[in-house]
Amino acid sequence: MTDSQTTKKALAASLKKQMETKPLAKISVQDISSGSGLNRQTFYYHFKDKYDLVHWIYYSEAVESIADYRDYGHWSDMAVQILHYLMKNRLFYVNALNTPGQNAFDGYLFEATQDMIKRVVDDASGGLDVSDADKCFIVEFYTFAFVGIVVKWVKTGMKELPETMMKRISNLVDGTLTRALSRHTGMQTQPVEAAP
Repeated sequence: MTDSQTTKKALAASLKKQMETKPLAKISVQDISSGSGLNRQTFYYHFKDKYDLVHWIYYSEAVESIADYRDYGHWSDMAVQILHYLMKNRLFYVNALNTPGQNAFDGYLFEATQDMIKRVVDDASGGLDVSDADKCFIVEFYTFAFVGIVVKWVKTGMKELPETMMKRISNLVDGTLTRALSRHTGMQTQPVEAAP
């Protein structure tokens, strides 16, 4: 690991530790720097502000943890991995989900999940004549469903184990993606005409 990565991880660990007891809005760059044993200048060498650090945490930890799951056969493995990661970092993500604005975690989770589900849909639709518009609709449907369930699970205290949550999700989802794609095979999406 490079010195830069080590420094970023130290700053991230400091922020995550502080978010266990205070909201992000009440944590300063000085608090983060002091908690990591580094100075403010070092912080600003790596990040423009605390929201930039939050963004880095989302992408270096949460998003990259699912980067290898690209096919239909492994989507449930990806989901369990996300749930375990969120549970391990529970206090940080409960706080993050309660932080409104452009760095809100649910937006990042949606973006990362949408990208992963798009790859899964592309894999599952191999050989099927499904329009890009229909694939996009299917991807959005499954993304909203998954993110909505996960956000509710986090906000209500993560009472169920990741494997239990995944079993419940799998019972609803298994087979429905391929059926949805099959139903859209060869269909031409018609544009909706505006009312006169």
